[in-house]
Amino acid sequence: MKLFIKYMVSTRCKMVVKSELDKLGLHHTRVELGEVEVKEDLTSEQLDRLRKALLRTGLELMDDQKAILIEKIKVTILEMIYHSEEPVKINFSHYLSEKLKHDYTYLANLFSEVTGMTIEQFIINHKIERVKELLIYDELTLTEISYKLNYSSVAHLSNQFKKVTGLTPTFFKQLKSKRRLTLNNV
Repeated sequence: MKLFIKYMVSTRCKMVVKSELDKLGLHHTRVELGEVEVKEDLTSEQLDRLRKALLRTGLELMDDQKAILIEKIKVTILEMIYHSEEPVKINFSHYLSEKLKHDYTYLANLFSEVTGMTIEQFIINHKIERVKELLIYDELTLTEISYKLNYSSVAHLSNQFKKVTGLTPTFFKQLKSKRRLTLNNV
């Protein structure tokens, strides 16, 4: 039986879900971001107990097909931005359509209708958050970050970063190091 879980976006979430399934004596065959497969068909009582257990951890069992599709879109985007070693080489709208087996226009309209933002805005917001994270880690150059996140150029990344945050990536990085020095001196 397939179950779909909202807000399941990290490895830690997967561990929490596995733990909750084990506590309830449910045997899982696959636990992925946003999706779980259990061996048995669950009774309404088991589903209710699982729903309550997940809610206590900040996760939510989903049964609405549109909500499930929206969550799959989000998880696909987050996997691409945070967990992909190689940048996606094809157009992302084509990638989403292929992966989710739906026309991109349908996915984009549904996403906008339900979330109040476009898929592109969602992607940009998360890419900028990932850029911030990588700048703070200070392990990659801006050129390497630009390549990793599939920007056409460092200038494109910098312009988008400034548009979203109001800061240049370089200034953001300097703020981080100044903040660190201040904390170390306290």
